[in-house]
Amino acid sequence: MKLFAFRESMLAGAFLFFSGASVFGQTWTKTFSPTNDWQAVASSADGTKLVAVIPYARGIYTSTNSGASWTSNNVPSGEWFAVASSADGTHLIAAAYAGGSGIFTSTDSGATWVSNTVPGTGWFSVASSADGTNLLAVAGGGQFRGPICTSTNGGGTWTSNNVAPDFWYSAASSADGTKLVAMAQSDYYTSTNSGATWVSNSLNSVMWNAVACSADGTKLVAAALASGRHYLLTSTNSGATWMTNSPPVGRTVAVASSADGTKLIAVEEGVVWSSTNSGLSWASTNLAGFWLGAALSADGGRQAIGEGSPGEIWTSQTTTSPQMALAISGGVLIASWTVPSTNFILEQSADLISWSAVTNPAVFNVANLQYQTSVAATNFDGFYRLATQ
Repeated sequence: MKLFAFRESMLAGAFLFFSGASVFGQTWTKTFSPTNDWQAVASSADGTKLVAVIPYARGIYTSTNSGASWTSNNVPSGEWFAVASSADGTHLIAAAYAGGSGIFTSTDSGATWVSNTVPGTGWFSVASSADGTNLLAVAGGGQFRGPICTSTNGGGTWTSNNVAPDFWYSAASSADGTKLVAMAQSDYYTSTNSGATWVSNSLNSVMWNAVACSADGTKLVAAALASGRHYLLTSTNSGATWMTNSPPVGRTVAVASSADGTKLIAVEEGVVWSSTNSGLSWASTNLAGFWLGAALSADGGRQAIGEGSPGEIWTSQTTTSPQMALAISGGVLIASWTVPSTNFILEQSADLISWSAVTNPAVFNVANLQYQTSVAATNFDGFYRLATQ
């Protein structure tokens, strides 16, 4: 399936031709995961590697084939409550709320785990940069006031941030790990320097349940309880201001975002909500279950959700149309596109009839979850497209 074609000329500029539509599918399939009370799930950028955690001393499971099969990881018993993944799925962080396990990290996709020494207990949420270097953990939930802790070396050492303990519920990180957000019972904090300093924010009578952000950290989606009603809120300026999305929903407990922040999912008991326009409008899919975890691939094409009871993991997959950008820098044409959940290759043509693959390898940009490749620019018309393999 051929999706995009670009016309390139040093004199005429670049033009985009598009065919096909991106459909954020809601056809869900039960995976072959063990039946457990799944508390949280995380995904690699391409959606092939998944990791899910189970409370009540049942452990951590990983998948390398988008949930088709699962492997039980060798970790201590603990009330595993939160998990996050690097973009390539090799660096993982998992945290336990109770049971003495604390925070563990893995650098081999869950094959082995290392216990971290962290100044705190009762971990409720974790977040990771795309390379797995910058980590964020928050504690407390609705039970007690806990700390915010950060690591800039993949969990080797941790720092308790200079923030007053609070009932922290959720956390999110930009791809480069510089922009962080931590959500509490009545306020939230943001950081633009990997947690070195934080800014306090508040919205009256709001209790934050969950948060997710775009790769650049500017677009946020959060679930909140206000005046006895639950809402989905979005921000386009890193949490400086918020917009209440329609419709109000039930008790949303997990949200997830694509890299560009346009595709979102939010889960609650019996319903999966999805948006393809950064939360301006939402569509619902009725799916029986008490959903506690949600994850999206960078392009939003692969989705995974975890259920509390009876305990199943379901996945959904669609082919999304990647948006390719062209820019000329230093006389070189740079093509870039978000890490896709479907295999695409860059092709070029002089006449839109005969196409050949661009041989320059694509390089992953960890700061924005995009692939980039360079092509020698010319003064002649040329066309470029991304094509499925």
